[in-house]
Amino acid sequence: CAPGRGKGGGRGPHTVSLWKTAPNAPACPLTQDMESAPNWGQLTLQTGHPECGHPSVAPVVQLCPSEGVGHPTANLLEHETMAEAKQQAGSWVPLLAKQCHTDTQLFLCSLFAPVCLDRPVYPCRSLCEVVRDSCAPVMESYGFPWPEMLQCGKFPSDHELCIAVQFGNMSKICTQCEMEHKADGMMEQMCSSDFVVKMRIKEMTEENGERRLVAAQKKKVLKLGPLKRKDTKKMVLHMRNAGACPCPQLDSLSGSFLVMGRKVGGRLLLLAIYPWQKHNKEMKFAVKFMFSYPCPLYHPLLYGAGQH
Repeated sequence: CAPGRGKGGGRGPHTVSLWKTAPNAPACPLTQDMESAPNWGQLTLQTGHPECGHPSVAPVVQLCPSEGVGHPTANLLEHETMAEAKQQAGSWVPLLAKQCHTDTQLFLCSLFAPVCLDRPVYPCRSLCEVVRDSCAPVMESYGFPWPEMLQCGKFPSDHELCIAVQFGNMSKICTQCEMEHKADGMMEQMCSSDFVVKMRIKEMTEENGERRLVAAQKKKVLKLGPLKRKDTKKMVLHMRNAGACPCPQLDSLSGSFLVMGRKVGGRLLLLAIYPWQKHNKEMKFAVKFMFSYPCPLYHPLLYGAGQH
């Protein structure tokens, strides 16, 4: 693919559909090898000349769909080695599992594995904006900002040649309130969490777009992690970007809850919450064997419901 910014040369709208542009383009094969933890802060836009067929970046296709995408090595991101490509692609796969927007994969694959044309076709600014607006809150709830080099102002406006929005926004429950139904899924969430606690909730408040859960005095710490005595004595959990989304398990604060979270900047961020069900065999198994479960080396932070 020739270098360039992909500016539209004529008048009127030049937005294109990735799927319609090259329906017979080579498909992205899949690889299951992901080696690193999510790090959304290291992506940088390509400043060199992407060339179709570069052999070192083929592993990025883990991220991309199996049809409708061009040659995966025509990369618009700065990936010079196979290891770097695998790391960066793998770091975004957990975000797809959260289904924060229907166009997330389209946006990312337009950069990681663009259709190989005579010049690069970047995602439209509006595509970046709808994905960012839906997915940035999910990322922020886990302590990751939207990457500086994916700021939407860097992409072409809709009247230029670019890849347009395909679907509208998705409304869904709070990401922290998605529940796994199998023990393996719960244990993977436990792997990704610094701490796991069985507790009752004394009160819940909403402020500045987040929920704040105050734990009752009596609690059982199942995984201590980096928590200090002061953290467990007066435990306050923060659900970032969860002030407006529904969380069915918090409709009633009665009973006990199984909570998982991370300690970030001195605050305890809630990652997952389940109503405690003593007769739930999957939950009992997950709690009993969480320390013997073979946690992935890359510790995905964004495992979503329904993967198992």
